[in-house]
Amino acid sequence: MAEQSRERVGVYIDFDNIVISRYSQLHGRSAWARDRVRTFDPTLADADPQIIARISQATVNIGAVLEYASSFGSIVISRAYADWSAEVNASYQKQLVDRAVDLVQLFPTVLSLKNGADIRLAVDVVEDVFRLDDLTHIVIVAGDSDYIPLAQRCKRLGRYVVGIGVSGATSGSLAAACDEFADYDTLPGISGGHLRDTATAERARSADQARSTDPARSTGPAPIEKTDATAPAHAHAKGGSGPTEKDGPGDTADEERATPKARKAATALLLRAMELLAKNDLEWQHASAVKNQMRRMDPAFQEQALGFRQFSDFLKSRHNVIELEQSSPASPILVRLRS
Repeated sequence: MAEQSRERVGVYIDFDNIVISRYSQLHGRSAWARDRVRTFDPTLADADPQIIARISQATVNIGAVLEYASSFGSIVISRAYADWSAEVNASYQKQLVDRAVDLVQLFPTVLSLKNGADIRLAVDVVEDVFRLDDLTHIVIVAGDSDYIPLAQRCKRLGRYVVGIGVSGATSGSLAAACDEFADYDTLPGISGGHLRDTATAERARSADQARSTDPARSTGPAPIEKTDATAPAHAHAKGGSGPTEKDGPGDTADEERATPKARKAATALLLRAMELLAKNDLEWQHASAVKNQMRRMDPAFQEQALGFRQFSDFLKSRHNVIELEQSSPASPILVRLRS
């Protein structure tokens, strides 16, 4: 069982702010109003296909935002504030429901279509900070300068404040008011924003293809113990290159029974977790920390479902993309991405 994190995180998303900011970043400052995105209905027969394409291109990856937030600890609160009756917001239903995000409905109350998300969000954050003594981190997903007093107050009350915003639409003063601020484009998993994303995805595909086509092929990790270069991945255990009672010959066969989609998803999850943990500036990460991060990102992750008895066996099978190190049998296993 993964160790319970002491850090507890609350995530508060000004959804309209982040969606409009992303659309404006990609298509121009006046594009949102020009394309009338808020009232645009893509299901109509005469719907402009170019606007449909632009909306799709500007889709915000909520999963990447929450995964980044989970790198600070266990997410115990996640709320998104918007007018969910608007088609452009309703289209995010699957992303949000799959991530168990609470949706706070805010209908526009004035002709300018302002829905007061900033006020409601701030009120909820302050209430949660006073009500939940164990809430250690506040993550504000927005770029509006209206949130500066909120960030300052949360810091004054002893919380670690993290901001996430879109480049070009984020107040510099808000970024300065936070303990840490991340540009949406730099989050792991954002296509085109993180220079390692393409390489990471390619390495994940290569690793899974290598196991699918030749389970016995191995380039050998830098690992816990050097073994014969032709030994199967599950055999890279301390004490020899052959199968042991702990790492039996059934591991590879068991993984083969897992679907290719599940294997690929597990590898991608591992790589994203490693990238998120890299912000601690340590070259090697503890295997337990890696598993904790993976479980925070995907609570359904279980190495047994992929055919591995232990998490260390799963790591050894991904030697194409990671390296392992263990100085002694009693020492923790350390992990780093292959360069």
